[in-house]
Amino acid sequence: MSKLFEKTQIGSMKLKNRIVMGPMGTTGEADGAYNIDAINYFMERAKGGTGLIITGANVVSTKYEPRPCTELSNFHHVERLNMLIDRCHHFGAKVCVQLSPGLGRQQFTDPFTPPYSAGDCPAFWFPQLKCKPFAVEDIHYLADKVGYSASLAKMSGADAVELHAYGGYLLDQFQSSKWNTRTDEYGGSLENRMRFTLECIQAIRSNVGPDFPILVKFTPYHGVEGGRELDEGLEMAKILENAGIDALHVDVGCYEAWYKAISTVYAPEGHQLHIVEAVKNTVSLPVLGQGKLFDPEKAEEVIENGIADYVVLAHQMLADPHWANKVKEGAIEDITPCVGCNECLLAGFSGKHYYCAVNPQCYAEKEYALPKPDGTSKKVLVIGGGPGGMSAAMTAAKRGYDVELWEKTGRLGGNLWAAGTPTFKHDVLRLITYMERQIHKLGVNVRLLKEATAEEVAAGQFDKVILAAGSTPVMPPIPGIEYAASANAYLTAQKKPGKKVVVIGGGLVGCEAAAYMKETADEVTIIEMLDDILATADHCLNNDQALRAMLAERNIPAICSAKVTRITPDSVTYIKDGKEASIDCDTVMIAAGYRANNQLEEALEGFVKDLTVIGDAEAPRKILTAVHEGYHAIRVME
Repeated sequence: MSKLFEKTQIGSMKLKNRIVMGPMGTTGEADGAYNIDAINYFMERAKGGTGLIITGANVVSTKYEPRPCTELSNFHHVERLNMLIDRCHHFGAKVCVQLSPGLGRQQFTDPFTPPYSAGDCPAFWFPQLKCKPFAVEDIHYLADKVGYSASLAKMSGADAVELHAYGGYLLDQFQSSKWNTRTDEYGGSLENRMRFTLECIQAIRSNVGPDFPILVKFTPYHGVEGGRELDEGLEMAKILENAGIDALHVDVGCYEAWYKAISTVYAPEGHQLHIVEAVKNTVSLPVLGQGKLFDPEKAEEVIENGIADYVVLAHQMLADPHWANKVKEGAIEDITPCVGCNECLLAGFSGKHYYCAVNPQCYAEKEYALPKPDGTSKKVLVIGGGPGGMSAAMTAAKRGYDVELWEKTGRLGGNLWAAGTPTFKHDVLRLITYMERQIHKLGVNVRLLKEATAEEVAAGQFDKVILAAGSTPVMPPIPGIEYAASANAYLTAQKKPGKKVVVIGGGLVGCEAAAYMKETADEVTIIEMLDDILATADHCLNNDQALRAMLAERNIPAICSAKVTRITPDSVTYIKDGKEASIDCDTVMIAAGYRANNQLEEALEGFVKDLTVIGDAEAPRKILTAVHEGYHAIRVME
């Protein structure tokens, strides 16, 4: 991995490697300053060997919209930012502070007040609200504030600043004719639409001087109807280069195609690279590229082939803050893989603190730190080898405990095997491989084909018992259900699908299974009781968009608001709008949810010292809940 770890520089900023932590918005104190959790979070990524850390957006003013993230608008914000930067510098990382004049039509904190934007376009999250166009004097005010905030960043010890001019946010709303309908000097031609951005760059330069690095994150391609096409994006790149900036950070997509911007489990590796390479071939500036580059060999290839000068990792840095050091040390098998679930993003847009499904310590690095082994001898039994059980077993072993893991099947992974089987979800299989490898490296005594009984568990005199027995697919009492099988059965190759498939259930499992089945079937149809598919999915918008796009591309129809009344060997009958209809098929797949495997809980109560039920055995939910509950059940042991 020699290219990844070359020493380089952007302008006057010297960097120890080509690995960049991408910007992700963080919450702060009530006044908008960074809190101690955020400081520890960034410090851990610096400790992990990252060369350049780009903070999430810092808004430069709350005059026109509520604060969605951290703020850098006055002198009182400098102290906490300085603390953050100093602690990252101790580990040799450089810090670039991202500055934003606002979110515009994409602000999500207030459903009552029409947001400001370039024109009178509808708000994204609340389309019933029509945006208010900024007056020229307001534009000048924000550009001046961007410049002032840049001076505050420099005062804080920042090594560079990045202008937040991408992804359909405020500056990009001005830059795009999709949202900018102005007829003044800020609308019309590309040069006019970029005027606000260029004024921000000029304001930054006048405040930080000629030698302080300025990066711009921009979107040369939106990937939606009426959005920016690549030819215009490349013209933008030239204009930005001529404005005297020091590097370009390439983004793709916008909220209407969010899955193209923020990678999902469904996205192929390096899905933005064709756009990144086009920009790289257009300008002479250093180019930062992103788009699911967490495989070290792929990241090295990007640099080796001149596609980008720097590899940007974002959500992978949440999953494993020590990615860079592990790659450098050759410990690639020890990297905790990001699975593209975007629970981190969903949490942020749901008003919660950051989560990472596979890293329970993310954004709570100190509070959720694992106690170091103190020589105390404890016996821990984990029943079930799914994600929750493996998480608990790994954590117990790290605490120095004597750990047994009983799994009734012949392999670890639980329902992750069904979840990761589709060709577009192999990121989940990477998680199984990682966790299984860690289980064995940590010395956990794994007993496969071992079914737990209350008597045997009680006889083991364990100090702690974790019941992580997972869940089982629900098979609803539909007449003819014997002619159907669960989606899990097909996804794990216990059953072989035919050419005409009906999937009963249009939730997450049903839709993913349908998309996968269409790779070999001629016809696949989803039947859903609710008014829309994915209504119960509880996943982030970009994942939702990606899966819906896949279903559309694969021509998979969904019959919603329909109740299945009968299954036969060659058909499914349903009622919709009071009318009965049938579909001919040779395969019927049930995706009607799961039920908890918690039968042992009552039998064990009173017979073991300390019992905790986790994951799907408590209630069928997500990878996140299983992994986190397994970790915390052991973390808090005394």
